[in-house]
Amino acid sequence: MATMADVARSAGVSVATVSHVLNGTRPVLPHTRQAVLDAVEELGYTTNTLARSLVTARTRSIGLAVSAISNPYFTEILQGVEAGALEHGYSLLIADPHDDPEHERKVVQLLHERRVDGMIVAPSADPRGLLAYLGRHEVPAVFLDRLVDVPDGGPHFDQVCADNAEPMSRLVTHLAGLGHRRIGLVAGRPGLSTTSERITGYRTGLAFAGLPYDERLLVHGDSESAGAEQATGALLSLAVPPTALVTGNNAMTIGALRALRAHGLSVPCDMALCCFDDFAWADLFSPRLTAVAQPSRDIGARAVRVLLERLAEPDRPARTVRLPCAFVHRTSCGCPEEPGPSVRLEQSEQPAQSERGTVA
Repeated sequence: MATMADVARSAGVSVATVSHVLNGTRPVLPHTRQAVLDAVEELGYTTNTLARSLVTARTRSIGLAVSAISNPYFTEILQGVEAGALEHGYSLLIADPHDDPEHERKVVQLLHERRVDGMIVAPSADPRGLLAYLGRHEVPAVFLDRLVDVPDGGPHFDQVCADNAEPMSRLVTHLAGLGHRRIGLVAGRPGLSTTSERITGYRTGLAFAGLPYDERLLVHGDSESAGAEQATGALLSLAVPPTALVTGNNAMTIGALRALRAHGLSVPCDMALCCFDDFAWADLFSPRLTAVAQPSRDIGARAVRVLLERLAEPDRPARTVRLPCAFVHRTSCGCPEEPGPSVRLEQSEQPAQSERGTVA
């Protein structure tokens, strides 16, 4: 079996240089790096991960805990995390907390016991057990998609997510601009920051358009298709139902469409529809779905980068990174086809403290 010394001799470099190339611990000139990689390929060299972890106390593995991995949105996040981890020479251990706080704490403990170097977690609606465990064991962690407001005196964590409020406001003002005065929202699971921020955006959009907020037009679909179908049915049963609808994620869009079909209503003739979350087949619906597209793969890849920066500098201030969404204008809102490009907001990166008090 080839050794690192064999690779060094073949590439004409030092063993230390081979180590820097393989472990990414120091920049190496491109031609030198390529010579090392060619030697690795030619000799069939493989690293001894177990031996290295015993020396460095690092396993070069990342734990990922996200719920609803079957959801296309989280699937794309997973692809971004996997690509980012692989790019930096890390393996990935994946667990599904099922959005259950107790199960969440258990799977995080399991990942920790597998000695992952750090974790990327999409927190549940009640992350108190998660926060307690990560803080007690000083586990390097990055929260993605859903933000957590840490109590005073508690540990702060890096967080990566998309913007939620302004894109949702954009959907509402767009529908209002088309003449709709009763715009319903099928919101996600209560307690999630994504839900509360999108509700804030919904109300902001109504206010900007000069429309009153009617609590009867806001229902919760619990971030799932079945819940959204039932919630949309409740909206349609109102004495004066909405004429336009915004759904809070892709799964709830499917549920809302089922409810509309069950009531014999068509989109957009009987009900205009916009959705938060674009997905691969949204462009194949008839009509095509007007949506906010989240940068899901970028969220996953950025979460890996932020975690690796945390591992390199454990004492650096915690920060929150927000990535921009795109407004994808199609026809379910009642508009004709628009050939122009999607509208994109600027990304922001802020100290974690600036997010406090703004999310649930």
